[in-house]
Amino acid sequence: METLVEKTGKTPAFTLDSRQAWVRLGVALVIGSIGSVGMWSVVVVLPLVQAEFAASRGAASLAFTMAMLGFGLGGVATGKLTDRFGIVIAIGSGIGLLGLGYVGAGLSVALWQFAAFHLLIGAGASATFGPLMAEASHWFERYRGLAVTIAASGNYLAGTIWPPLVNWGSASIGWRATHLAISGFCVVAMTLMVLILRARMRGHAAASHAAAPPPKIDLQLPTNTLTVLLSVASIACCVAMAMPQVHIVAYCGDLGYGAARGAEMLSLMLAFGIISRIGSGFLADRIGGIRTLLLGSVAQGAALMFYLFFDSLGSLYVISAMFGLFQGGIVPAYAIIVREAMPAREAATRVGIVIMASVLGMSFGGWISGVIFDATGSYAAAFVNGMAWNAVNVAIILMLLLRSRRRGPQVAMA
Repeated sequence: METLVEKTGKTPAFTLDSRQAWVRLGVALVIGSIGSVGMWSVVVVLPLVQAEFAASRGAASLAFTMAMLGFGLGGVATGKLTDRFGIVIAIGSGIGLLGLGYVGAGLSVALWQFAAFHLLIGAGASATFGPLMAEASHWFERYRGLAVTIAASGNYLAGTIWPPLVNWGSASIGWRATHLAISGFCVVAMTLMVLILRARMRGHAAASHAAAPPPKIDLQLPTNTLTVLLSVASIACCVAMAMPQVHIVAYCGDLGYGAARGAEMLSLMLAFGIISRIGSGFLADRIGGIRTLLLGSVAQGAALMFYLFFDSLGSLYVISAMFGLFQGGIVPAYAIIVREAMPAREAATRVGIVIMASVLGMSFGGWISGVIFDATGSYAAAFVNGMAWNAVNVAIILMLLLRSRRRGPQVAMA
């Protein structure tokens, strides 16, 4: 019996929110969970690298900075690739960068080389975050928010899975051999998953957004202006977000609880962050991305305030869990807003720009919190600084909410 493709010469039309869409999303989640190793491995091997190269902690930490820089810039570049050539080409470029970056890092003979190759590692990892979120938004309409947050959860799943594996590998075969093993595994496993994704997207259809739903809301703003506003909001919220995430371990050490307790609190944040991301997706499908982001930002500010007034060991565990539960869905909400207000053909690029802004916010927030601590001898002022930046984010999102109008069936973009 002839198939539909043989009879018509065309592939069947893709249906939004279909079983096929969920299968694609599952494959995307696996890709994100593998490729996001680039965000976490350097944290684990940092003390070993520092000791081998006889460097200061600050000098060794430059590799993390380079990975973040690569992640931010790479998100924009791979976003453009996604919009022009499709997600398969974008992730393929990420695979190449990850493979080369880990081989180079593992073979480095100087600290500057190790740091430089992390620029490639961060850029490769970026293809499995922003572009995947944007692409997943094209496969769904009714469950778009949930799909975007599931795609984004690969980053946090990687943060749960990879650090113990990297630590075990470094202890067993050394950090250099571990980097080479990560390279080989990522290239093979991600290539297989991308081939599966391409097959599920029916080859050439992988580069087309024809089936993607149109924007849902009109914010009465030019696309470039909206991108700038979302980027500023992203910087503001991530400056606030960085305070606990970057400094909770040091904070616990200062309070006399020890670094191990702080590391447990950080893991607790990430675990509850996964719950938050999935939950915020459900919420966004019901009330929209802007309202979801506003609720998350207000709740994040409240959690920061709790850190000011409670510092017992038990309360810090509870507040850290709350913080993870409140902030986990914030970054994916920006991708949801982009798709609700912008056309599909440029979504990945716009998401990449906003994600780059969030990376800048995290980097600046971690640094400025340390500067404030050095100046005051306490993290209290740093928490207040985070709350002030968070208030800027809330003000911008509230303004966008007041401007938002639901689009009719046919509304041209401004």
